[in-house]
Amino acid sequence: MRKIFFAASILICLLMCGCSQNNMREYTENIFAMDTVMDLKIYSENDEALSEAKAEIRRIDTLFDRGNENSDIYKINKNKSADVSAETADVIRTALSISDRTGGAFDITVAPVMDLWGFYGNEFNVPSDDELQSTLEGVGYEKIRFDNTNISIPENTGIDLGGIGKGYASDRIANLLKNKGVKSAIISLGGNVHAICKRNDESEWTVGITDPHNKSQLIGKLKISDKAVITSGAYQRYFEQGGITYHHIIDPTTGKSADSGLASVTVIADSGMTADGLSTALFVMGLDKAIELWRGSSDFDAVFVDEGGMIYVTEGIADVFESDADYSICKRND
Repeated sequence: MRKIFFAASILICLLMCGCSQNNMREYTENIFAMDTVMDLKIYSENDEALSEAKAEIRRIDTLFDRGNENSDIYKINKNKSADVSAETADVIRTALSISDRTGGAFDITVAPVMDLWGFYGNEFNVPSDDELQSTLEGVGYEKIRFDNTNISIPENTGIDLGGIGKGYASDRIANLLKNKGVKSAIISLGGNVHAICKRNDESEWTVGITDPHNKSQLIGKLKISDKAVITSGAYQRYFEQGGITYHHIIDPTTGKSADSGLASVTVIADSGMTADGLSTALFVMGLDKAIELWRGSSDFDAVFVDEGGMIYVTEGIADVFESDADYSICKRND
């Protein structure tokens, strides 16, 4: 018998207390887009910004949905060469820069392998080694070619922006809300959390990180403002077949579920795209390589939970992280 499981990556703990300031009112909305439920909470004088945020999410969903004939990604995958919007081209360039940075641990050309496993259409299947090897011939971010905004790929290659698209959407929504004068907001795009400024009572937002070994509990909490917090975990989307669990975070070098010793990776960054792409890449890389990358970087921090339940927190967020469990602090000069 085959069992299918889905779970949200991050739980948001909004401990709203006290009165609203500056005559701001709370407006909330949830919508289904990018194949997930999204929650938006803003504090503003009216809900105009919220309506515009919803419209922007739907626009980005259409632009990047590889199953939508009107999307740029569909056109690339179908025709193998297509003129796309400057926006799409910029997002793909950012994805490729993350691929370069992580040695290919993040790769948007893994789409055909995701399809082979059935993760895209939720028709799950365990492919043979021969099927995987054949499909892997089309995987490789270096296969993508640019001519200004014309993007081309080989016949056996496909692109999927699912590993970075929600991060991009959160960046766009955060900027939109700020430009509309919203002083306080929290958006959760399927668990990808982006906090705009502080809470309406001037305290920081509290974001809870799910325990990957017990999805009904938190393994820790973060106090944040103006940050994206994005988790990739083996528990988020997976299926069981023949007594074996297969999760959706694919190692581009093997075509199989990443077996890195990590159960979840949470990345905290100013940029949602950075946090989104790196959370996947660091999971694939494993703890040692992930910490090595962090030590050479200055644009993110992270919380790692390994398969044994050990927690590792990078020192840049050690003072805003709390947990009832013991955890180790990773330092840059260790």
